[in-house]
Amino acid sequence: MKVKKFVAPSMNEAMKMVRAELGRDAVILHSKVVQTGGFFGLFAKKKIEVLAGVDPDPLPLRQPDAAASFAPLPAAEREEDGSLAREIEEVKALIRQFNARSSSLLYPPPLAEAERRLVRQGMADVYVRQVMDRLLERWYADKDGRSPAAVSAWTKEAVRDLLSTLPFVKTAEQKKYMILLGPTGVGKTTTLAKMAGRAVLEQGKKVGFITADTYRIAAIDQLKTYADILHAPLEVCYNADDFRTAKRKLAGCDLVFVDTAGRNFRNPQYVDELQQTLEFDSETETFLVFAATGKYDDMKTIYNHFSRLPIDRLIVTKLDETDSFGTIVNVLLDSRLAAAYFTNGQNVPDDMVEASADRLVHLLFGAERW
Repeated sequence: MKVKKFVAPSMNEAMKMVRAELGRDAVILHSKVVQTGGFFGLFAKKKIEVLAGVDPDPLPLRQPDAAASFAPLPAAEREEDGSLAREIEEVKALIRQFNARSSSLLYPPPLAEAERRLVRQGMADVYVRQVMDRLLERWYADKDGRSPAAVSAWTKEAVRDLLSTLPFVKTAEQKKYMILLGPTGVGKTTTLAKMAGRAVLEQGKKVGFITADTYRIAAIDQLKTYADILHAPLEVCYNADDFRTAKRKLAGCDLVFVDTAGRNFRNPQYVDELQQTLEFDSETETFLVFAATGKYDDMKTIYNHFSRLPIDRLIVTKLDETDSFGTIVNVLLDSRLAAAYFTNGQNVPDDMVEASADRLVHLLFGAERW
């Protein structure tokens, strides 16, 4: 067997070097985090050291007990890496994964399971790689605490650290005009009613409604029903003049909730019409609404189209209709916007919670269900 050591900035870079030097049939025998460079122990950089090997005469893939017949390393090379003997079981597992052409070949079994969970949840590859780099570093830094429970805790912590860079904020400081944007079918009107209902019942606010949704059949009637329940005035606007008139009529309200039409977001004319009809200024807060059931590619397209407008925060709806929450992580990290609410049903105003990194991590790992 040909065995060689590689040092690279990341596991992905190390694997590129392994494949270039040893070919695609190479297997990872051992890897660890090392410190390189620096000056008197300062400014050292963390890198990944990988010991990889390739058999010039590999056994057939279907031969029984292929892992058990794996030839040991020469004595000199075992002395070069004294920890190899302690990890022989891990090596066997990696070889079994190799023979099965597993997509998680790069990782020890507990980490491979963590990677599969993130992928099943729909997290984008770029964010899965960031989490897995953290896990690899923990794996080789803490050889005495590698239990499945520990790996699960490390994974949650790594995802939470990714989300901690986002501006999750409380909703106490509200602008007077709350505008909800989004494609058709994501639940904007119901979410608007939940927000208004909480403002009335929990904060004692006087609220009003403006709807620019004159496109969808019965949209005005739906919002009027909510307005009647909350004893709130409702104004309908078809153009910019109507919007300014509605604002004057509702000047006495503490909060005004603005509903918009849910038309085909791929039509740029729709966004142009919103820009011409509504006023976005220091008194308005604009929310872009996504459904958790949507596809990631569609969510990216939606955000790109609506980003021409001044979006302040995101709202994610229909979390009760899916078991996959990785796309929410993707959209939040891609947009770098604050998340305001998660909604999880049709009940007004109950089925809505303030968004937070902890709540999303709990959903991602199955610790919380609606």
